[in-house]
Amino acid sequence: MQTAERQGTHQLPQVHEPRNPGMALDMDRVLSQRVNRSAVERRAATLPGRRSVKKAHQAAWLARAISCIDLTTLAGDDTPGRVARLCAKARQPVRADLLDAIGLPDLTVGAVCVYHDMIAPAVKALDGSGIPVAAVSTGFPAGLSPFHLRVAEIGESVSAGASEIDIVISRRHVLTGDWQALYDEMRAFRAACGEAHVKAILATGELGTLTNVARASMVCMMAGADFIKTSTGKEGVNATLPVSLVMMRAIREYYDLTGYRVGYKPAGGISKAKDSLVYLSMVKEELGDRWLRPHLFRFGASSLLGDIERQLEHHVTGAYSAGWRHAMA
Repeated sequence: MQTAERQGTHQLPQVHEPRNPGMALDMDRVLSQRVNRSAVERRAATLPGRRSVKKAHQAAWLARAISCIDLTTLAGDDTPGRVARLCAKARQPVRADLLDAIGLPDLTVGAVCVYHDMIAPAVKALDGSGIPVAAVSTGFPAGLSPFHLRVAEIGESVSAGASEIDIVISRRHVLTGDWQALYDEMRAFRAACGEAHVKAILATGELGTLTNVARASMVCMMAGADFIKTSTGKEGVNATLPVSLVMMRAIREYYDLTGYRVGYKPAGGISKAKDSLVYLSMVKEELGDRWLRPHLFRFGASSLLGDIERQLEHHVTGAYSAGWRHAMA
């Protein structure tokens, strides 16, 4: 029988944690979610300046960031060749000599994320690597296609070999306060995923308030989401520190309530190595070390990896190189 590594599932949360089964919708708890925006913004503003890691410690944190990246291509001109090159980068995200120098020759990213039509070439290119393929689904990025087609799209992607599905919620349910509709939608998406784990994209830049973000986070976790994710990367505002703080605290509250750990994925706009360190420090402080693993934390990113590789080269050689020397594919 194949191992989890051979099947490309060793990064999935259900391999390491009891899978979140969800719970009945608790409207009292949902409506009790209220966010003091000014307090959240003050707390978030302290994070970039309060944590500084240097030299070998920084290299170790950056390596951890690489292991938590969902290396992503979601472009209209994606081709099988481009995806295959991206998968080669996923297998060896940093030059071999640099990986050897920091003592991590087998380091890989957390997953490769693509559109449905690119699942097959991604699965083929990653065969035997243990790196899962994630597919965006449910009418990504707007989520406005007919409901039965969104559910069917999940099934098609799972059949094609995706072991992670990034779904988008209907923002209108949040904006109109129809929490039952959001819960029912998320439950249907979770059921359609089967054994594949599901990341619920909240599109936080389109939800209006941080209170809406907190409530939507709680509803999606109650409905069985394995991860909650900030953004599609296509909104005007994507991952931010205040939004991340609100979502992480919702995850912590859900864990205290149920005993189940739900993962977190900030996506969109995280392109600098120093930013990844801020997010990792926030995860450590708000959720704890257990979440600092790819089965409970991911970055949705593409250009982030290139800047991290530049920083690692500086750590090893003492010199910075041009960005073009660290292409994504």
